[in-house]
Amino acid sequence: MKNESIRFAKHPNGLPDASCFEFTQEQVIRPAHGEVLIENHLLSVDPYIRMRMEKEDSYAPAMRLGEVIVGRTIGRVVESKDSRYAMGSWVVGRHAWQLYSLASADDLQTIDPDLAPLSAYLGALGSTGQTAWLGLHLLGQPKPGETVLVSAAAGAVGSVAIQLAKDYGCRAIGIAGGSSKCDWVRTKLDAHDCLDYRASDFESALSEALKEGVDFYFDNVAGSILDQVLPKMKLHGRIALCGLVSQYNAKTVDGLFNLRSLFNKRVRLEGFLLSDHKSLLPKANSDLMTAYRAGKLHHEASIYDGLDQAPTAFVDMLKGRSLGKQLVRLRSDAGCPI
Repeated sequence: MKNESIRFAKHPNGLPDASCFEFTQEQVIRPAHGEVLIENHLLSVDPYIRMRMEKEDSYAPAMRLGEVIVGRTIGRVVESKDSRYAMGSWVVGRHAWQLYSLASADDLQTIDPDLAPLSAYLGALGSTGQTAWLGLHLLGQPKPGETVLVSAAAGAVGSVAIQLAKDYGCRAIGIAGGSSKCDWVRTKLDAHDCLDYRASDFESALSEALKEGVDFYFDNVAGSILDQVLPKMKLHGRIALCGLVSQYNAKTVDGLFNLRSLFNKRVRLEGFLLSDHKSLLPKANSDLMTAYRAGKLHHEASIYDGLDQAPTAFVDMLKGRSLGKQLVRLRSDAGCPI
């Protein structure tokens, strides 16, 4: 049986293009004891993959040229050599961009498509939602009535963070690129406001919306927007640095010129990774599922069809062209809601 894969072919100079990816075919490897063979149905494209395309390591090892690209996937078990996973079980894990993945049974998590559509387990109910939950629960710890600001609020993590902040009883304000995205954040996510960073009056709109200050800033982009927010932070404010999307493809890095505000107001700015807090994930999963089942957590996905569309989906995600979670559907025969 043939497998199709996408491999890392070239280090990008700025935004990746088609030449950075290579499509290959190889034989499917059968599972050994303690392994399962998974027929992948959905794969997630995420910003951190761009960091792994650099020549130097970041918080994750750099990819080697020729290596199969790895990300979060959802699939169905088609062959099992482990009693924990029966044929037909739906599982999520970190696997290669392939039609079929061979995986250790220890690295999988079973999901239930009767509780939520498959895509939600890569989005609001998956590592995306866990990341948003962790930033608020661990670093933000917002109290009812506080002002929470979220950048990339129409994106995967940001859209969940906005909704969780609302559920905490906070005044939730988003930042997004374009009027249509901001309208979606206001109407679909019920944010108190959303500011268009592409608008000519963004700076004045930011000052007006935040004239009472920001208690907690959930930042997914860094760069010049972070610099503009720093003077708006309240005394002892908190900033959770979740991502640096504005810098991943930049040929020159934006500096921070308002660090004095960080010092003067004793603001805490901290980066965080989901992998550092695995012990909290059961609590995150429980809270997210409870919110979802109660109708308090909306899951949005932009879905491309076909493994050959994964590079396009990835680049479009980096360009900010999608709403919510960016996914690629590999098959049309799931037999349950995607």
